Amino acid sequence: MKIIISPAKSLDFESKAPTSLHTQPRFLDQSKKLNKKLKTLSKKKISELMKISDDLSALNFDRNQSWQTPFTKENAKQAIYSFTGAVFQGIDVNSLSEEKIPLLQENLRILSGLYGLLKPLDLIQPYRLEMGTRLKVGKTENLYKFWNEELAISLNEELKDDELLVNLASTEYFKALPKKTLKVPMITPIFKDFKNGEYKIVMTYAKKARGLMVRYIIDNNVNTIDGLKGFNVDKYRFSEELSAGNDLVFTR
Repeated sequence: MKIIISPAKSLDFESKAPTSLHTQPRFLDQSKKLNKKLKTLSKKKISELMKISDDLSALNFDRNQSWQTPFTKENAKQAIYSFTGAVFQGIDVNSLSEEKIPLLQENLRILSGLYGLLKPLDLIQPYRLEMGTRLKVGKTENLYKFWNEELAISLNEELKDDELLVNLASTEYFKALPKKTLKVPMITPIFKDFKNGEYKIVMTYAKKARGLMVRYIIDNNVNTIDGLKGFNVDKYRFSEELSAGNDLVFTR
């Protein structure tokens, strides 16, 4: 099974990862090209392009200028221990048993505007570059066109013909993997909460639930659709009535 998630804007490069195990991002050459472009952007341009505050643009200007290869344990950190957003809080990798880390490395992939497709133990340096950013690089006018079908091709090389692909990424990021290019159908878990008399996606809760689903899959060695339907964490339960096709709806 392969699981796709989005990255997070919030990062932790202060604390040390609990493992020395690490790998290198597959698309580091492409990341270098993107960083070369990012290095040319002023603080003002970063603020306008990413629609962020002056303080955040200054922070990311410094990140862009400091970014350099080769990545080592001294100047970079494993991706799964670096992102700290709601999805990653749901995964809670620091409480994952050590023997489960290889399974996480095998199954989980993190989409990234700068790094393309990351394995959990891939080293990264601090950055901010959302997939939807209209960054023009060479003849490509945005990141979707920059990555084109390259990420889907890479994922297809990893996928077995009968392997499940579970989409727990946001729409913004999964658009970087055109469905028509994937060799297996994708299964998309959707999380809804009962609010104002109906079931709705409450994004704050849905993001955390995506991470909880990743953790559930890894903890229970899930590799079937029926296994996914057994997800019953944080009061979520599978809803046969609301589900359709490969969209599996979980409610609470």
